[in-house]
Amino acid sequence: MPQLEDVNVVLGVTGSIAAVKTVELAHELRRRGASVKAVMSESASGIVHPNAVGYATGNEAVTELSWRVEHVELCGRDGWADVLLIAPATANTVGKLAAAIDDTPVTTTATTALGADVPVVVAPAMHEPMYDHPGVLASLERIESWGVDLVDPRIEEEKAKIATEDAICTAVARATGETPLAGEHVVVTAGATAEAIDPVRVLTNRSSGRMGRAVARACYVRGADVTLIHGPIGPHSVEKPANSHDETLPDADVISVETTAEMIEATRSACETASVLVSAAALADYTTDERDGKIRSGTERELTLEPTAKLIDTVRADRPDLPIVGFKTETSGDEQAMIDAARDVLDRVGLAFVVANDASVMGEDETSALLVHAGDVASFTGTKADLAEEIARSLGQVV
Repeated sequence: MPQLEDVNVVLGVTGSIAAVKTVELAHELRRRGASVKAVMSESASGIVHPNAVGYATGNEAVTELSWRVEHVELCGRDGWADVLLIAPATANTVGKLAAAIDDTPVTTTATTALGADVPVVVAPAMHEPMYDHPGVLASLERIESWGVDLVDPRIEEEKAKIATEDAICTAVARATGETPLAGEHVVVTAGATAEAIDPVRVLTNRSSGRMGRAVARACYVRGADVTLIHGPIGPHSVEKPANSHDETLPDADVISVETTAEMIEATRSACETASVLVSAAALADYTTDERDGKIRSGTERELTLEPTAKLIDTVRADRPDLPIVGFKTETSGDEQAMIDAARDVLDRVGLAFVVANDASVMGEDETSALLVHAGDVASFTGTKADLAEEIARSLGQVV
């Protein structure tokens, strides 16, 4: 099912240059299943034409309020909207929201939504010095205390640029969906780790990190407080490594690591307050002594490989009762062999369940997997995003 199927979104557009991105944002909301109606300030209409926004949403944009009291029709107690999304939100708009000033169609609609308990999501966009103004920060803190969900901007080139479409859509999904994991701290590991051979060469694997990131998003949408611990991405991925400015999780704690030891230490620390650990990362199983200088090519070399510590074993020793979901990748292609390998680790470490798959899906969008529980095995075939949804649903039964 699309992420935002049957969700009615009122898109408030204000006078930031980032308003030019509104057309594509509206398209993306609709691609994910939402119905969209736009409300625009006069300043926004000078940056992006209302006809363009109307085309993108499939509905005529509201540019002024009339006798129809459009703000109440849209965001009143019995209004059309499931959520009001203000994207982009200027410093001026943020200040007006915090002061309950409603002198534009967008701010009047926001005042109505807040009074009617309609969820509100705000994606600020402005120059970085404006974002750092004490009054703007105080206003953001104030509206957040009222229950407004903020989608933090990306700080680049001395600008607080509007968050990615993916981040904004994820925030809208969280604001409008059921949140069975609310109050739970979910720690997710993702990606590969890398062990240095010399200053330019590493031992690593083909993991893209897509599965772990998808699980983190699915848990976030369900209301969890998420910590995502991410290693370097393997050679077959075109995606950038996760970081706090580029991740699709608007309010997650994203920790980037490189080596297996760093992954283990970061995970141990995060799991001190965790409700559950989803160990989806593909850690390097071996390490070696790093050479100080680059190893010259053209001659045979021998490396002495030492096994690395096992993450789930280490965390289990720290937290004997912590629910842990493991992943087990095999290359045999034999389903029973995959189940047997998954059950071995499930019983040895005392896992909640194990996701078993074949190494051939590494780096791919589509996957097939077996969800191996103590008493049964469930087969799955589909996208990694859909598998992540299934895993997140299962977590509600173990935390």
